[in-house]
Amino acid sequence: MTKTVSQVIAKALKTYEVPFVAGIPGHGNWSLTNAFHHSEEAPRFVQVMHEQSAAHMADACFRLTGEPGAVTASVGPGAANTLMGLATAYADSSACLALTGSGATHMRGHGVMQTLDRKHAPDFPKMAEPATKAQFEIHSADATASVLHRSFNAMRTGRPGPVSIDIPMDVQVASTDIDVSELSKRLPTGAPRPDSDALDAALALLQSAERPVVVLGGGVLIAGATSQLPAFLELACLPAVHTWNGKGALVDDHPLNVGPIGVGGSKAANEIAATADVVLALGCRFSDWSSSSFRKGVTFSIPDSKLIHIDIDPQTIGRTYPADVGIVADLKQALGDLHAGLSKLQSQAAWERRAPWLDRIAANKKDWEETVAKRVDAEGIPASMLAVFKRLRRALPREAVVTVGSGHCQAAVRQGFQCLEPHTHVTSGGYSTMGFAVPAAIASAIVRPDAPVVAILGDGDFLMSAHELATCVMQGLPVIILLLNNAGFISIRDGQDAIFGRNVASEFHEISASPSGYSPDFAALAKSFHLDTSVRVERLDDIEPAIKRAIASQGPALIEVPITRDPALAGAEGAGWWDFPHTVDALVEIQEDYGFGRAAQQHLGADTSETELRLPLAIYG
Repeated sequence: MTKTVSQVIAKALKTYEVPFVAGIPGHGNWSLTNAFHHSEEAPRFVQVMHEQSAAHMADACFRLTGEPGAVTASVGPGAANTLMGLATAYADSSACLALTGSGATHMRGHGVMQTLDRKHAPDFPKMAEPATKAQFEIHSADATASVLHRSFNAMRTGRPGPVSIDIPMDVQVASTDIDVSELSKRLPTGAPRPDSDALDAALALLQSAERPVVVLGGGVLIAGATSQLPAFLELACLPAVHTWNGKGALVDDHPLNVGPIGVGGSKAANEIAATADVVLALGCRFSDWSSSSFRKGVTFSIPDSKLIHIDIDPQTIGRTYPADVGIVADLKQALGDLHAGLSKLQSQAAWERRAPWLDRIAANKKDWEETVAKRVDAEGIPASMLAVFKRLRRALPREAVVTVGSGHCQAAVRQGFQCLEPHTHVTSGGYSTMGFAVPAAIASAIVRPDAPVVAILGDGDFLMSAHELATCVMQGLPVIILLLNNAGFISIRDGQDAIFGRNVASEFHEISASPSGYSPDFAALAKSFHLDTSVRVERLDDIEPAIKRAIASQGPALIEVPITRDPALAGAEGAGWWDFPHTVDALVEIQEDYGFGRAAQQHLGADTSETELRLPLAIYG
């Protein structure tokens, strides 16, 4: 049966189990969006207020379900608006599909409205190149099926990532007799297993270790390996720490979970990882944020620690730290093979031999709990974020999803909110994009309708996506927005104050008024969007019942909590170290700390064996 290219695309997305397409119709893609209109051969279409939000939704869909979502945008500005969302997905190895319109093929190079057409025609594929895993263009109607199955192959194999398809307007309406390809015949069967010799070497290292630690990266969640992970760690007697995107790979209340590492992690987890004799890294790329900018002795000491690095992407292995055993493999397969290579006798011996190491870990965790207690147990409004999260956790079921914005919220959630099921913590990790949390929560409400979802973000972050309150209301989605209001970009302010002793353009003030802090009336704003539940909390004891009422309402809700600006209480406790070059007039202690940190960095291959190691200043929360 003859179909237009747009209809073939719509049918393919439905056949390939894409949960939804989000976006905004424009003249450059209205033929494409027309194919989604009330069609049984098309996924659900979700109208949003900004294309960046649509891309974040498509990204979050994959993180939550393992199935990529799709975003569609018009030619020019609409397509360009998706770039921030695509880059966020690419940084975190998340798959999603961007379907963008472009000028008709016979109009290229002639200054068509909303195109640049100076260096490239079309121009968007070149713009998308650094932000996507692959870029395609459908040049002719009969190429549609081929481009689609190649796109899904690129998205879903190896290290996942976003893909863009540019579709000229005249091609969108062209007809073809070619139907949708059967995707199962276009994807490889199975997944790569570890090399047997490398596996034996890894097992030998693990069995000889006295102070081992496992680093859980986002790759564990992407690989769907969370169900095998606890049994393997328990059999092998391996405590685990986690990166930004690895939170939830092992539930936070598991006894072998030591905590988050790196900047904004925990001192307990950092110290254990830095003093381990063997490090097993699973699906971890060793970013500067999770590795304390590679400063030896803070989060890692590789060398002297021996490293076993397992990842689906060969380029991550050996890129930053030398690996004693580097294994390219699917983590689900790798964990199964590692588990099979250990006996109960070896397990018993490991638990007995490592008893002092486990005692040290328990003591570290207790010390850390005492350190952060001043934040967790802080009373009054304006509140500490960790005090808010203690009450939020009590109000939510284990399966509830939290999506997290950038800045202090991102670090404070890592430290102070317990993730009790896999795939219930979604954050804009590597790119740390503002404007991510609300669209990600909208995606969660669509694909996980039985689990409450809370978007946790600051006021500066919220103002970048506040328009999506309209999407929540129009789509009838029970998104709960927990707005932590400190009237500014306060994580930036705290960094400025710590490094330079002053801050600029990071607090919200009215120029003509006293510097007491500027804030919109967010509760009134939410009501103007027709949210039935919109409240500003004035007492900590009101947080838990407010969350429960919001869940019971089964509609969108906004709960605003005033947050203190006091860095001693507000966000995460300082941990880790961040390579932040300073000016010559920076505080003396900052300059000295930076000198010691820079000399101890290991990622460039310098010999740090004789370097004086000092713990960094506790300012990197």
